[in-house]
This record gives sequence, C-alpha cells and structure tokens, in this order.
Amino acid sequence: MAGAPASEGSPALSETSPRSSDESTLPGVFGLVDTAIARIEAVMLAAGVLLMALNTIANVVGRYLFRSSIYFTEELNSVLIVLITFAGISYAARHGRHIRMSAVFDTLPPRGRKAMMILISAVTAVFMFGLCWYSIGYIATLAGQGRLMPALQIPVWWAYVWVPVGFFMAGAQYALTAVKNVIEDDVYLSTTVLEGYDVDEQEI
Repeated sequence: MAGAPASEGSPALSETSPRSSDESTLPGVFGLVDTAIARIEAVMLAAGVLLMALNTIANVVGRYLFRSSIYFTEELNSVLIVLITFAGISYAARHGRHIRMSAVFDTLPPRGRKAMMILISAVTAVFMFGLCWYSIGYIATLAGQGRLMPALQIPVWWAYVWVPVGFFMAGAQYALTAVKNVIEDDVYLSTTVLEGYDVDEQEI
C-alpha cells in the first residue's frame, strides 16, 4: 500500500536528509547551533569557491589579454584553499561523508552500532576541539612573529584563522551527532544522515 510505513527493524537502504540543507532535526538549542553551523559552512564554502574562481579567471584574462598578471593571485588562492579545506571538514562531517573504516561496525547489532556511533562521535569531537585549541596557539605564535605576506602585505596569521574555525565547527558537528544518536532510535552518521548506503553508490 502506497505511503505505508517501513516495517520495524527493516534496514535503511539510503541516506536521508531533511528537505533543506540548513534545516536541523535536533530539538531546542541543539537545533539552533546545528542550523547556525550549516549556514556558516555554506557562506564560507560558497564565498571561498566563488572568490577563488573569480581571482583565477581574472588573472588568466589579465595575463593573456593585457599581458599583466594580478600580483597577489597566488597568495590569495592559498588563503582561500585554507578556508575551503577547513570549512569542508565541518561540511563533510555534517553530511556523513568522511572516510569510515566500518568492517567491525557493520557486524554489530543495531544497539551495538548505536553505542559505537555515540562513542566514535564523542571521541572525534574531543579530538577536533583539541586540534582547535592547538591551532589557536599556533596562530598566536604566528601573530607574535609579526610576519607579513609578501604580495598582500597582510599578517601571515590571517591566512590561518580559518583552521580553528573549521576544527571547532567539525567538533560541534560530531558532538551534535552524538546527541542525535542519544535522543533518536535510529543510528545516525551525522545530524542529517541515517546509517545506510545509497543504492547508486559505487565502491572504489
């Protein structure tokens, strides 16, 4: 019968996400934090990719049409790569796309998988927050050195401010994933993605 609910205990055949990528399924303050992080990720990634594309295209056009390159293109792109990379860590965590070694995990019963996912998410969150803390210390060291980028003439540490931001958001995503698995009956790979595999997913 169309629209009938899936039978209890049937395995999830595909990953399911909410209707909007910014829409959180967590209650209360957890949902607000989840939504805020999703929007920050979207802005950081969209701005980073767009600026890198415009910067690269403008440099190519200038080089071949006007025989003059933009002198700061390389440095600006290196800053944007850092931004995109560390915003991408959080984005991948939110969508359950980080590499997983699941041989043992897949053999466990549902309750075992849920307990393991809570443990994995919590431990990963601790590591992400730890890396955030150490990266702040590294940036403080760079700031104390007073070094400038040769072309842009801005402090070198500005290029790395996205590192602790990305680690913090990734840590928050994993912490929220642990919360999601505590309050829900199903097993979640992230706050928006149920355990399972896409039917069209190809193994590499």
